[in-house]
This record gives sequence, structure tokens and C-alpha cells, in this order.
Amino acid sequence: MALQVVGAGLGRTGTASLKRALERILDAPCYHMEEVPHHDPEHPEAWAAAYRGDLPDWDWMFDGYAACVDWPAGPFWQPISAAFPDSIVLLSSRDPDAWWRSASRTIFQSIELHYYGPNADDNGWTWMIQGMMSRFSEDWRDEGAAKAAFVAYNDEVRRTAPVDRLVEWQPGDGWAPICERLGVPVPDEPFPHTNTTSEFRTTYDLAD
Repeated sequence: MALQVVGAGLGRTGTASLKRALERILDAPCYHMEEVPHHDPEHPEAWAAAYRGDLPDWDWMFDGYAACVDWPAGPFWQPISAAFPDSIVLLSSRDPDAWWRSASRTIFQSIELHYYGPNADDNGWTWMIQGMMSRFSEDWRDEGAAKAAFVAYNDEVRRTAPVDRLVEWQPGDGWAPICERLGVPVPDEPFPHTNTTSEFRTTYDLAD
């Protein structure tokens, strides 16, 4: 199975909902950070190596998947899409202020707690997450720097992705942009909406 969709968007841009939507219309699994634990320790270690510059065999990484979205894969959309030349490049994005409000109260808080504290494990997960955040921005804890990095990242995707392969999507766009480009029918059901800020904070027991 070859990837049909390579997600270039970063976390907290509706990627959990996209995962479920793509699995619905492609009838096959979609790789997302949620999938990494199913391949532990091989995948965390491979992603950590990728963030150090040693890219994996993408056919091995995505064996059995029809799409990928979210971190840790998003920043590698260029080599991944080159390995799967028939895929579309799906850039999920959102307003930078809304993105920061979500990211800072969910994944960033969880990352700080589990992967940067004195009790952080010295293993593939920590190496992967720290490499991921360093590549995004060394100043990811700072609102202004993080939002600037987010905007710059999205602009770079728009600038460099092949026009005939790029599909832009924001939460609220629903099925249509993706289904149209993939040439598949729009499902007769609501677009999935999951992993909201409140759901994430409850799942990961983040205190208010």
C-alpha cells in the first residue's frame, strides 16, 4: 500500500479529525502521532534519528498506511511526498492565535511535563519529541516565537509544494476539498470532530 495523502500540517490543526476522516474515505489506516505507540520502540527511535538527519525507509515506516498527518511526520513532507510521487500534499492549518491557544494548553504542556523535566526518560520517545520541537523552534514555549514559526512553516509549504499536488485545509472545511482532490464521494455523514482542547486535557490529566 502506498501513501495517497502526505500531511504537511503540524499538530493542533485538526489532524486527529483528519486522521479519522481519511480513514473513512480511503478505507485504510492513517499514520498520526496516535499510531507511534503501536510501533514502539522502533518508530520513536527512527523518528528521533530522522530529526538528527538520518531518514528512514519510508516504505517501512508507512507499511500498511494510506495517509499520514500530524507530527512527527509533517515536517518531513518533502522527502515523504518524493517517495510517494502519486500522493497529494495536504496542508492543514488554522489561525495562528487559535493554534497557539490550543497547542499551548495541550501538546506543549504535555511535552514540557513529560519530555523536558528531570524525570524524562532517556529513550526514543524523548529523543523524538525533543528533536521535533527543536526543529520547529528552539523558542517554542514563547507565544510570539511559536506563532512566527508556525506561520513561517506553513508559508514554506505553500511556497515549495508542487501546485498540482497541494491541498490546503482548515478545520471547518469539511470533506469537500479532500474528496474532490482524491476523486472520491463525499460521505453522507458529518465530518469527524475529535481531540478538542478540553478532550485532550481530560485524557492527559492536565490541570487547569
